[in-house]
Formats: sequence, C-alpha cells, structure tokens
Amino acid sequence: MLVQFIQRAMMQGIPLLLGSTGEIITEKAGHLNLGIPGIMYVGSISGVIGSFIYETSVGPQNLNPVLAVLIPLLSSIFGSLVMGLIYCVLTVTLRANQNVTGLALTTFGVGFGNFFGGSLIKLVDSEMPSITLSATSNIFRTTLPFADKLGVIGDLFFSYSFLVYVAIIIALVASWILSRTRIGLHLRAVGENPATADAAGINVNRYKYTATCLGSVIAGLGGLYYVMDYANGIWSNDAFGDRGWLAVAIVIFALWRPHISIIGSFLFGGLFILYNYVSVPGAGIEVQELFKMVPYVVTLIVLIFTSMRDKRENQPPQSLGLSYFREER
Repeated sequence: MLVQFIQRAMMQGIPLLLGSTGEIITEKAGHLNLGIPGIMYVGSISGVIGSFIYETSVGPQNLNPVLAVLIPLLSSIFGSLVMGLIYCVLTVTLRANQNVTGLALTTFGVGFGNFFGGSLIKLVDSEMPSITLSATSNIFRTTLPFADKLGVIGDLFFSYSFLVYVAIIIALVASWILSRTRIGLHLRAVGENPATADAAGINVNRYKYTATCLGSVIAGLGGLYYVMDYANGIWSNDAFGDRGWLAVAIVIFALWRPHISIIGSFLFGGLFILYNYVSVPGAGIEVQELFKMVPYVVTLIVLIFTSMRDKRENQPPQSLGLSYFREER
C-alpha cells in the first residue's frame, strides 16, 4: 500500500510540477500569471482534440505510436502558446492589470475546455458525460521495459510514463538555467528591476514574452499529462479540479526555485489523495471530507510562513505584478 501511495502521489504531483515550473519561469520575468489554471485546462483540451481527431480518423487499432504522441503533444503546446501570447499582448504590450488578465484567462480557459469537451462528448454519443481515448492513453502510459524486473526500486522510480521524467528534467534544467547561466541572470534582472535591465541593454519585452510563453507551454503539458496518463485518457468537464491553483501555491512553497517544486509537487500530490488511504474506525464520510481539505489547509499554512520570511532570496521578484513602461524610467 505504501508503494502504491507513493506512485499515485508522484503521478498526482506531475501536473502540479509542470504548472508550478511554468509559473516560476513566468514570475521570474516579473509577471504574476493567475491564468495558469485556465492555460492548463486549454492545454489539456487541445491535446484531447488533436488525439480525438487522429484516433477517430485512423481507428484505435491503427494508431502510429509516434503520431499518437506527437499530435496531442503539439496540439497542447499550440493551445497553451496561444494563451500565453494573449496574456503577453495584454500585460506586456498593452500593460493591462496582470491579476485581472490572469483571472480572465482562467475563466476563459475553463469555458473553452468545457465547450469543446461537451461538443466532443455529443459527437461520440456516449452514455457517460466523458470522452475515452484509451488507445492513445495506453501509448502515453508506456513504461520502461525493465521496471518489472527491479522489484520495489522499479515500482518506485521506473514505472512511470515518459512525461513524468520530462517534467522532472524540465524543472531541473529550468533551475540550472535560472541560477547558473547568463540567460537566467538577465531574466532575473528583468523580474527584479526592468528599468535597470533595460539600461544595461537587455531587451525587457523579449524576455517577458519568451518567459511567459515558455511557462505557459510547460504548464499546458501538465493538463495534457493529467488526461492522457493520470486519468487514463478520459476527459470529463471540470474533472481537472483545483490543481491549477495548487500549482500556483507551490511556487511560493518552492521559494521560486524549480528544483524545490519537485519536492513540493510530490508532497501536495500525496496530500491530495491522502483521504483514500486514511481510515478512521467508526467515522463516517464526513471525516473523509475533512481529509480532502488537507492540501488547502497546508497551502494556507505555507502562505502564513512565507509572509514571515525576511531573507531577500526567499522573496518574490521585486517587480512581480508591475507593468513596465520604458518612457517612465
């Protein structure tokens, strides 16, 4: 049961990891993108649409494994990228309020996903209000062939799909780039003081556009992973839940460091499914509902402790949430 819990916690944490990594990159450029939940939703439904079109056109038995992965992957990237560009145009170019823009994107993204998800459900004429892409999901969920031969070690570390390892690699690479490269230094400078970065010859708008769009694409992959791997290829409207908001909270938990978000995501993933593994003798279903509150209670505690930290390196970028206008320098 412990091995199963750890496996499910890691799988539950991957959407959170991709979402938080994408948001960290965005916030390092000085933009608070509260549209991450909506972007993850759009990334998810975009991948579902691409997979649905391909699977229905050639048939579940005739899928090309490469195309079955590539088509939903590129569809998800495209949908997330468009959402990131919309956010950039509004907040970077037009200097709209970042909080309002992000919340509007979240509302739009959820509505976009539910509209097209509902339309696809009507096309398949399913008795259940869902779409099942089992053939594509089975390809996405392919594990390493030698995992079964390694016992518990194989179950804990090598029994996952490729997107799990991609998510961890992205977080580690992002952490290295932000802390050890000139590009990361320039990006952090843009987030801390864009006027100073501009005076030093750094193209502020280019870094803001690149970081925000890249962060949106990474977050969108979290939505794709949830449907194709964790949910076994089943799309249901509003099934994604509050994972996008938890991903935003993990950014604060991780102190804006992508490598720490790996631990935070798996921790919150475990808290998210804890109620399935905790049994209180003689207690009713109300106690189980209380355990469902645990990740949100922990989020509040994290926010409280974060507000008490005084060290500058543990604080968000100084210009986070503030629009930059070059002529105001």
